[in-house]
Amino acid sequence: MDTDRTVRVFTDFYRERGHHLITGSTLLPPPGDPVLFTTSGMHPLTPFLEGRPHPRGRRLVNVQRCLRTTDLDEVGDSTHLTMFEMLGSWSLGDYGHPQSLRWGYELLRDGFGIPREHLHVTVFGGDGQVGPDLESLRTWEELEVPVELTRDDNWWSNGPVGPCGPDSEIFVWTGGTPPRGTPTTDPRWVEIWNHVVMRYRRLEDGSLQPLRRPGIDTGMGLERLVTVLQGRDSVHDTDLFEPWRRLLPPLWELDEPSLRLVCDHLRSAVVVIGDGVRPSHTGRGYVLRGVVRRLLTTLRRDDPSRTLFDLPVELLRHTLDHFRQSCGTDVVREVLVEEERRFDRLLERGRRLLSGPRYRGPLSEEDYDYLHDTHGLPRDLVVGLRREG
Repeated sequence: MDTDRTVRVFTDFYRERGHHLITGSTLLPPPGDPVLFTTSGMHPLTPFLEGRPHPRGRRLVNVQRCLRTTDLDEVGDSTHLTMFEMLGSWSLGDYGHPQSLRWGYELLRDGFGIPREHLHVTVFGGDGQVGPDLESLRTWEELEVPVELTRDDNWWSNGPVGPCGPDSEIFVWTGGTPPRGTPTTDPRWVEIWNHVVMRYRRLEDGSLQPLRRPGIDTGMGLERLVTVLQGRDSVHDTDLFEPWRRLLPPLWELDEPSLRLVCDHLRSAVVVIGDGVRPSHTGRGYVLRGVVRRLLTTLRRDDPSRTLFDLPVELLRHTLDHFRQSCGTDVVREVLVEEERRFDRLLERGRRLLSGPRYRGPLSEEDYDYLHDTHGLPRDLVVGLRREG
């Protein structure tokens, strides 16, 4: 099942059950939102989960692209991406958690063909404030899906304050042997879907206030789901990354972790540029600049002559088309190449600074902070330049 069909199966399933398809097209949050980029499928819907009526009704479904920089150090493994898409469904005070779980199980089993014996779930087991989620536990037991109770891993919150509640995390077995163990004892159980009951609002003093109209928020990473459905070991081996894996290795000889990082960061940068962001010293532009410079540092680690000017236009077009962005490939290339020129000037300035007597010995934390804050030289770049010398 390719990515486009996976999306259609998901959205059609919920539309047939009265959900309205809403747009999730941009990485940029609504005006007035303090965050730089949308980080989850539910983020734009927070006011509606807290009780505001949504213009499209109480049952919603969407595909939301998201960007997170909190996991940058994990990018290059088999599951983490900087920019990803989230499949989501919501009940804004309409149906309850048991119905959400039953529909979720039905979609996984009948829509995506995942057998019940390859599923396992975890459910909130209670803490000092809230008791165990017995309603969800009974539902999964009725569906005859194995359940494991946890405490810390099955409570979802939107930060230190805001809507929150217990959740059910659904895992799929990815090992070659018959399923064994549980999600907390065997890493071959991979989480693909989270169903959250938004029952409370956490206040600044840490107390929980019941929401007048509890809601359901579900989120499933598209790339991780596709990895499971296509029987791949990594998100980078799915059809989403096929052009990247086909065109970049002949152009740039990189080890596997570096290839994954370069593909991920380039693809993320293209989408951010396609959403109208340009590199700058602050805000969203600073995040974009950091992503581009990080990929350039990795790309040139073994060969300083490598350049983004050689990037095949097919990759730019494939990414813009997938995300239905109208920005032309020429614009994206111009932004990337100009940022590369800025990076080259930064490298020259860094080499001159580090060649001075002040930086010939071991560097202190104060040195790294000064080089970053005053001259825009991040630690990994400084380490690389010193290695050159």
